[in-house]
This record gives sequence, structure tokens and C-alpha cells, in this order.
Amino acid sequence: MNITTLGIDLAKNIFQLHGADGKGNAVLKKTVTRNKLTEVIATLPKCRIVMEACGGANYWARKFKEYGHDVRLISPQFVKPFVKSNKNDRNDAEAIVEAASRPSMRYVSAKTVEQQDLQSLLRLREGCIEMRTKMHNQLRGLLVEYGIAIPKGTHHLHKALPKLFDRNNENELSIGLKEMLEMQYRLLAAMEEQITTYEKKLKAIAKTNEACQRVQKVEGIGPITAVALAATIGNPNDFKNGRHFAAFIGLVPRQHSSGGRERLLGISKTGDGYLRQLLIHGARSVVLYSGKKMDTRSRWINELKMRAGANRTCVAVANKNARIVLAILKNEEAYRPAI
Repeated sequence: MNITTLGIDLAKNIFQLHGADGKGNAVLKKTVTRNKLTEVIATLPKCRIVMEACGGANYWARKFKEYGHDVRLISPQFVKPFVKSNKNDRNDAEAIVEAASRPSMRYVSAKTVEQQDLQSLLRLREGCIEMRTKMHNQLRGLLVEYGIAIPKGTHHLHKALPKLFDRNNENELSIGLKEMLEMQYRLLAAMEEQITTYEKKLKAIAKTNEACQRVQKVEGIGPITAVALAATIGNPNDFKNGRHFAAFIGLVPRQHSSGGRERLLGISKTGDGYLRQLLIHGARSVVLYSGKKMDTRSRWINELKMRAGANRTCVAVANKNARIVLAILKNEEAYRPAI
């Protein structure tokens, strides 16, 4: 069986394999369970294995590389146009092989265990923050029904709750509601402690990681953004240039051009939305304080702000920061701020 390219449609328990030879002819069509997948791949001759960049793809990419295979990951949006007729696992696996046969196809780098650890830490912190925000909004909404309006802000809620559920404080709240408020207050305190722990770990990583230290010299990039960049970029040589990386995280305009007429729309918002959010929020602080500075970068920001407005300027600064970061990591040099 002369397999040169093997496409695998990933799932939780059932995997569909489609193997093709050098001429593109199908030589293998097989359905494999999760427990048997590793055994099947181990018995195959060394070939190129292609999968969609989806849940579990990084794990399987590392596993298959141990057997000497050349593993590639493709973004699902590039596979979709090659699906023939109805969508099913068999057609999806065939479409992956068809997409991989294109010479101009772009691939996604598989993440290492270290990168996934960093990404997991960032996602857990973000999940706790979202949960805390939901709890704050829920408590404010419930208390408004009792005629109690608490201003926005974490400190306002943490200051008001102990007074509300205090048994010695006479108010119109029932004993049952006070007990529930006290439980929610303890849950919020535990959530705050967990967020603080995650942030300490992230700052410790950013402090000891040499690449993160160099990246933090760029205006608008703090320790959390630096760790997020390290988790996303991995090997900077996987990106052709700075614009390629900016496009990878969705910081370049979408195009809808035809007939020689170029039409640029808003940013594409593809890729890692969390990293894009961190870069744009960091850029906001740079734009905010640029009016007090007279260096080349600040003058460019102020002129752009007058022409395009604050929001577009923040995106432009985030785009420039992404390009600068890739240049720093790719060339292994220090950041040189504009004078």
C-alpha cells in the first residue's frame, strides 16, 4: 500500500482515514476507533498526515510525529471548499487530502506541550474573569428587585455585600436571602483568589522567559500579553513576515475587490480572538498617552488619530505591535523604540 498523503477526519471516538498515492488515487478508506488509531498509524509507512486544526489536533500531531510521519494541520475554512456533495466523515477526510494536494496551501503549526500549558493558564484565567462578571451582574440584577442599586465596579459590590447579609444590620432583606448573599460573597472571594493566583503565575513566567522580557519592552504589551504571544507564536520562523502574523490574528483589513477596483473593509477578525483583544486593549493605553509625547511613534499615532479616529488608531497600533513582536522574536534582537 503506497500511501503518500493520509487525511484524518478527527472526532471524539470515531476517526475516518483517507489515504492517497502519489497520483492522488484513493488507496485507503477506513474507519478507526480512538483506541485503535495509534496502532493503525504505527503500522503505516512514513507519509504525510494531514488533519484539520481543531480540538485534539495538537495532541495527535505530536503522537504521529513520534512514528516519523510528516504531520500538517490545515485550517477548516480551507478544507470546506473541497467537500464533495453531502457532508460526512468520509467526504471530509477526502477533502482534507484534496486540500493538502494544492501547492499553495497554508498550514497551521502544531503547538508544543509548553505552548498548550501557557494557553490553558490564560484560558482558565479568562474563564474565571467571565464567571466573576456574570456573578456580579446577576447579584446586581437580583438586588435591584429589592430596591438596592449597587454601582458598577468590583470594589462597590464587595463593599456592599457584607453590610447586606450582616445579621445585625436591619434591612428589608429576609434571612434566607441574606444566607444566599453570604454564600455568593464567599464564592466571589474564592474566585478573586483564583484569578490572583493565575496572574501571579503568568507574571512569574513572563519574568523568567527571555523572549517575554524582550517583547514587554514594546509599548502596549504587558506580561499577560507577552505570555499569550509566546503561547501563540511558538516558532517565529513559521510566519513569513510581520504582516503574515498580523493577518494570522485578524488585524488586517478584509477585501472585497473585483474588476481592478480594490475595496477594503474592516479587520478580518480571524485567528486567536483573545490575543487580538489583548493587543488592541494594550494599544488603547498607548493611544491614550501618546498626546503627551513627541517621539516619532507618538506623532504618527496622533496624526492617525486625527484622520481616522481613536478606535481605528488602536487597531493600527495593535497591528504595528504584532509586526514588531515577530521581528524581535524572529531576528532575536532587542526592541529599539522610535526617537
